Amino acid sequence: MHMFIKVKVYPGSKEERISQLGVDRFEARVRELPEQNRANARTKELLAAYFAVPEGKIRLVSGAHKQNKIFEIKM
Repeated sequence: MHMFIKVKVYPGSKEERISQLGVDRFEARVRELPEQNRANARTKELLAAYFAVPEGKIRLVSGAHKQNKIFEIKM
């Protein structure tokens, strides 16, 4: 089973957290800056912890260079 979620990422935040805004909509606040893919990598780590799945089961589908992203999560 897999699902797609929409995540709005706020890089450079003071505190890190994942918040669910809707059925498939999330907000991620990460400390990393959007340089050298660091914010995307940290968002992926936080999503893995939130959904209790290995990081390898999460894939960034679109939005690598944008604030709004779509991730695929394989359960």
